[in-house]
Amino acid sequence: MVKVLNVIDGVGWCGTKEQTYLITRLLKEKGIESHIALAFEHEQMRERLRGFVELKPYEHHRGGISRFNPMNVKRLKSVIEQGGYDVVIAHSSHALDYLRMAYAFLKRKPKVIALRRSGYIPGLISKKLKYSVADRIVVVSKQVAQELKKADFFPERLRVIESGIDLRRFYPKPELYESVREKLKVGRDEHLIINVANWQPWRKGQEVLLEALSKLPVESFKMIFIGIETDSEEARETFRRFGLEDRCIGLGFREDIDYLLQGADLFVLSSFSEGIAGALLQAMATGRLVVSTSAGGIPEYLKDSENGFLCPVGDSTTLAEKIGQALSLGENEKKKITENAVQTAKRYSIDRTVDEYVKLIKELTLKEPVLER
Repeated sequence: MVKVLNVIDGVGWCGTKEQTYLITRLLKEKGIESHIALAFEHEQMRERLRGFVELKPYEHHRGGISRFNPMNVKRLKSVIEQGGYDVVIAHSSHALDYLRMAYAFLKRKPKVIALRRSGYIPGLISKKLKYSVADRIVVVSKQVAQELKKADFFPERLRVIESGIDLRRFYPKPELYESVREKLKVGRDEHLIINVANWQPWRKGQEVLLEALSKLPVESFKMIFIGIETDSEEARETFRRFGLEDRCIGLGFREDIDYLLQGADLFVLSSFSEGIAGALLQAMATGRLVVSTSAGGIPEYLKDSENGFLCPVGDSTTLAEKIGQALSLGENEKKKITENAVQTAKRYSIDRTVDEYVKLIKELTLKEPVLER
């Protein structure tokens, strides 16, 4: 049986961690011996995967300086050597940092798959010293692949495997609409708007969203932010700065996003940078109206006025117009758009994503020649 080690770094939860969790677990279910190398302190990942796959802790996480701890590299090297893995997947750029350093000391070198989840182009040093070790570089959207090809970033090694969502969790449950709103203390005459993203205004654009909300002619709304640090003092101060402290609530990190989405009248994503935007697809899968910026690979599936609403990145005025347009839809038009959204999201099943990983792993281990490094 082929053995695969999935490598992740750090702690907390985000789209990358969600994808790593799902891919690691489903590879095992599809007949691949799949293990995960992770931080000792990553309790969320350990709790979710314990009993399903073998856990291989290697990193003592102490923030950004962790990558410069030689003991972390040494432990990862030991994990790879003792496991006898055929393929190692680095699920993030920092995970590849660890893997690249450990790789130099391995006698038996496994095939390497590196992930690129955004369109940012790594510098020349990173390209030559880090990504050159990868047999394949998986990108999560066609847009990201195009950007990397334009930059001549190992075009022969690129493989598009779109990120997926767990459709067993995210699907319409209209019977939950009232209970969610009651739990969140949303009035019957209020529009409930939800954003799911860790508090990173420089990347996730929460300030652009708040500026758009401050321009809305509609006053009867409640804006819920869900994600790490959305309940921080920094977030609350930002709400106050835009005069929206009475309408905005940060819930912090939540495990029950699939439940909370069911009560939303609208989901809004205001990001500057995305790969495929799993949170947006999750909202579409639950049958929510959605508005999003055109960051990353989002325009590949979100079509304006067909299955949601699209606006330029960083444009708070157009974002406000699209939010207002979405909230003013009649029931028939709303039903048509949300049904289209559900059908779109079904094309992004995590099972389909993992099937593509299985194909790639088999190619690398059964018949693919080793590319020059």
